[in-house]
Amino acid sequence: MGRDTRAGSRGRAAAPSVQDAVVRDRRWAADLRAAVFCALTLFCLILVIDTANGTLSAARVGLWAGLSVLLHAVLHPPLVSAGPGWLAVRGVWGTRRVCTDLLTSVRHSDGVTPRLVLRDALGGRVELDPKVLTDNPVLWHRLETGARRARANGLLRCGTPVIDRLAARVDGDAARAVFDASEFD
Repeated sequence: MGRDTRAGSRGRAAAPSVQDAVVRDRRWAADLRAAVFCALTLFCLILVIDTANGTLSAARVGLWAGLSVLLHAVLHPPLVSAGPGWLAVRGVWGTRRVCTDLLTSVRHSDGVTPRLVLRDALGGRVELDPKVLTDNPVLWHRLETGARRARANGLLRCGTPVIDRLAARVDGDAARAVFDASEFD
């Protein structure tokens, strides 16, 4: 008699497939710890200096705490996450999301910190550091898959060269990582 292997799975929810799973920036937690460390270090150093000078008061502690909170707000890294058909960036002031299947434009703005600006047909707009995508190939894959669909549907009219340059960079970094991991010198 054959055993029914499905009997044990009745009543259980099906596990989400890998394709449906939400992926996040894997370096975000380390970047967040670094931001907290910098803010706390500044706060402690200022308190030590104020105490050594004999000028420490409750008002000054509040001022220094406010300055440290402001530094943390500036350094707080945005959390980039992606699922099937969407990419979201959650920062200090809220979350912004775009539908990657409906992308209409992709721009790369250079400056002190390079930014990738994505816009979709629904009016969504996100900005993120391209390094997040090069450091997280799964995030990049989600964005590229959606951009390919948008391009095939005729929606992505502005930014195809940006996507191609980023793809070459991600592929080059991945190849370099494989080569570095191998024992060939």
